[in-house]
Amino acid sequence: MEIAIYNIKGEDTGRKATLSDAVFGHDVNEHVMWLDVKQYLANQRQGTHKAKQRAEINRTTKKVKKQKGTGGARAGSMKSGVFVGGGRIFGPEPRDYSFKLNKKTKRVARLSALASLAKDGKVALVENISMSAPRTKDFVAILNSLKLNNGKKTLFLTAEANKHLLLSARNIQKVSVSTPIGLNTHDLLNTDTLLISEDGLASLTQLYSTAE
Repeated sequence: MEIAIYNIKGEDTGRKATLSDAVFGHDVNEHVMWLDVKQYLANQRQGTHKAKQRAEINRTTKKVKKQKGTGGARAGSMKSGVFVGGGRIFGPEPRDYSFKLNKKTKRVARLSALASLAKDGKVALVENISMSAPRTKDFVAILNSLKLNNGKKTLFLTAEANKHLLLSARNIQKVSVSTPIGLNTHDLLNTDTLLISEDGLASLTQLYSTAE
C-alpha cells in the first residue's frame, strides 16, 4: 500500500512511501487485541482499594441484647457488618490486577491494530519534524496545516523520543507522541489518525519486519 508524504505545511510533496505488508498487511485479530488492551488497562490499576473488616473495627464487643425474647435476630458484637458502622462483609482488599501475556501474542495484537488503521485509511505520513526548542504554538500550526487539529485524537509516531517535541505536544488535547518501541495496542485503537514521520516509518518497519 502506497500513501502520500506531506510536509509540515500540509502540502503533498509528490513523493510516496510504501506501507510494508509485514507491518500493515496482517489479518486483524480482534480477540488478541482485546487481550492486549485488557492487560494494559489491568496494569494501570493501582489495586490499593481497602475496606475495614469486622476485625479492624474499633467498637465494643459487649453483647448488644439478650439472646432470646426480643423477637429479633441474635446479635453478639457491634463490629458485625449488619450494623451501621460495622465492618464491611467481603470488602475489597489490596491486590495486583496485572497478568501475564505472551510476547508473541502482544506482537500479533499490535500488528493487528496497525493493519486495522491502515485498512480504515487512518494512517498519514509527514516529513521528519525537528524542533530546536519546545514550542506548542509551532506544533499546533503543523497540526492545523495537516488538518489534524480538529478535535479528534492524533497519535504522532517518531523514530526517537525528542524532548522538545514531547514538551510541545504535551499540552495539546487529544494529541500524543510515541516511538515504535513504546507503541501499545490501546493507544493505537484509541486514536483517529496515526501520523507517522518518515524516520518513524523506517524505524517501525525495521522493528516489526524482523521475525520472532
